[in-house]
Amino acid sequence: MIEITIYGRGGRGGVTLAKLIAAAYFLRGKYVQAFGVYGAERAGAPVQAFVRIDDEEITEHWPVREPDHVIVLDAGLIAPETARGVGSQGWIVLNSPLPPEDFADVFPGRNVATLDATAIAVDCGLGTRALPIVNTALLGAAAEILGLSLADAEAALAHLGLGEPNLKAARTAYDSVRQARLPGAVAAPAPRRRPVRPASIFDSDIGGPPAVHTGSWATRLPAGLPLTPLCSDACPAGNDVRGFVQALAQRDYEAALRTILVTSPFPGTCGRVCPAPCMRACTRGGHDEAVNTRELERDVAAHAPWPEPTRPFRRERLAVIGSGPAGLSAAYQLARLGYPVTVFEAGDEAGGLLRTGIPSYRLPREVIDGEIAFILAHGVQVCSGQRVTSSRLVELRREYDGVVVATGLQERRAIDLGDGDRHVLQALDFLDSSRRRPPDLRERRVVVAGGGNTAIDAARVALRLGARDVLVVYRRTRAEMPAIAEEVEEALAEGVRIEQLEAPVRLEGDGDGAALVCRRMTLGEPDESGRARPVPVGGDNGLEAFRCDTVLLALGQAPDDTLLPAGAMPDGQDPLPATDEAPACAAGDLVVADGTVAAAVGSGRRAAWRLHTALGGADEPARPAPLVDASLLRFRDVPHLAMARGKLLPPNSRRASFSEVRQGLSDEPGQETAYDEAQRCFSCGACTGCGECVVYCPEGILTHVGSTDCTVDEDYCKGCGLCAAQCPRSALAMRPT
Repeated sequence: MIEITIYGRGGRGGVTLAKLIAAAYFLRGKYVQAFGVYGAERAGAPVQAFVRIDDEEITEHWPVREPDHVIVLDAGLIAPETARGVGSQGWIVLNSPLPPEDFADVFPGRNVATLDATAIAVDCGLGTRALPIVNTALLGAAAEILGLSLADAEAALAHLGLGEPNLKAARTAYDSVRQARLPGAVAAPAPRRRPVRPASIFDSDIGGPPAVHTGSWATRLPAGLPLTPLCSDACPAGNDVRGFVQALAQRDYEAALRTILVTSPFPGTCGRVCPAPCMRACTRGGHDEAVNTRELERDVAAHAPWPEPTRPFRRERLAVIGSGPAGLSAAYQLARLGYPVTVFEAGDEAGGLLRTGIPSYRLPREVIDGEIAFILAHGVQVCSGQRVTSSRLVELRREYDGVVVATGLQERRAIDLGDGDRHVLQALDFLDSSRRRPPDLRERRVVVAGGGNTAIDAARVALRLGARDVLVVYRRTRAEMPAIAEEVEEALAEGVRIEQLEAPVRLEGDGDGAALVCRRMTLGEPDESGRARPVPVGGDNGLEAFRCDTVLLALGQAPDDTLLPAGAMPDGQDPLPATDEAPACAAGDLVVADGTVAAAVGSGRRAAWRLHTALGGADEPARPAPLVDASLLRFRDVPHLAMARGKLLPPNSRRASFSEVRQGLSDEPGQETAYDEAQRCFSCGACTGCGECVVYCPEGILTHVGSTDCTVDEDYCKGCGLCAAQCPRSALAMRPT
């Protein structure tokens, strides 16, 4: 006689699997028996099923106690106890994506076979991802293990009236099951327990909780599983985006600001100029629209009480070269770690391109001043008007105990446009001069070459300085423009024109007759940036002239690596090479020319921690992992709501003014408030106390303490996993007991 025990859960087909195996043998002329024993008649409850096969009539009618083989349908039920009674030649068949060898410590000395029946079932459309029906896949595996043919399995499916896709699942499993004899000795059988005395009416605890804890068979229990949301993972600055938004959703502005300040001292700045990759990654965008985290960060900066700064307490003195966002971010983090920091800046004021390259209609001066003042209040000193050369860097590495080099992109990219170069300016130089000594562009025609934020900023500033016509020429299409999409839309609304697929070639003529000649482009295969490569259109027909008085070049910048030691290749991971000098780390666009403030802030923070580690300090605290799986999130009860976009100045008034264009979210009830927008955040991967797990728990043993802490009565939890499967935020997981 062959006896098989099947361990499964209700709803996954364990009893049907027993019937299918029995049918396969029955059709070969064997006597068979198949039946199940349920823990409870509901989905997810543990279920045992039994199969007997013999050449003679079977007279036993009790559960199998010492099976020849075991099949486990649910990975949560895999435990040494499932092999109890199985002989040394028997097989243990597991539904698991892991190879058999990974279970050597669970089933030493056993014959183990594994296959990912869950994935096969999902691929074949059997059940759902939350409740896949894996029985026919495991029929195929069992047939291969027990010496049945694939035809035997197919006949059994036909006998029970199961066609495609069950046939496909069985065939796939038959060909993919993995088998191994595991090393080690078979564990000795556990000693039999003495019988428990029946309860008596004279016992003192009669009427109390049950003596039999129904959770005793559970091999998994639910536990909170904090995951990293996709928005936080996408933030170049490294902000805990979900954390500060959820604090704002509780109207706790102070906690929201504290959360941001752990990683960035520039919430007001990034809340205005960041391209917000966190919003592109926001899973809510697949439901209606992303959460407007950029405006929320700005709102927190404007309304939260800023904390008292820390003061230096360490003896090591550190230097930072460059006071752009990367340098100031590094100085801020080092100061928070207790170091006295001196920042060396070549210009007259700290801020770098925050001050010289971003117009005040996007980033008001008072916002920059306030956030830099907060950084300096931590004991950071700025030495302005001091350009650091390579020789001076060597001196600083001897004068200080550590250095961060964050000089950014100093070299402007240019092209030779011929004899008319006197009409040509670098867009960044133009932006800097426009705040100090604004040029008179009244009635002038301006052409801007480029497609990034600098190009769009230069075009909009030219309008504000009186230009009668402003044209942006870009060698790709608008879809490939690296500029922030909202900034492009605002520029078009103000009157800026864009000619796409045009690359500057030369400047012809002079005075009123000047024209920028461009070559027409078309898009080819993607280049190393991942965008379609612009390909010139040949012949004279591919040239086009645009009348102009001034040309502004915004073709990007490159780092000036002459400051670094010879042969140094800064990679953002290791300190710069040195002999007996103090450690030095590179940061910002000098390392990776991302070109965004947020990326520079994140790079500066990481450089600060690298330097701290090089000086004997601890590493930066790691974030929880893994990432949220967006496919497991459930939006079924979430109403569709539009994003709160905030107020804008009308185009006609803003093109003649440097007043801030974006006015932020409203403080008035009934308007687009930050609190209402924060409420739209789904809090992916983190419990919010919604109670869905409590509702779906069939045992009623889940509770919430406070707003988010989920507790489970382990004495009665059966490990069915319904709570984790129904958690809309994927914040619960089933952990082995």
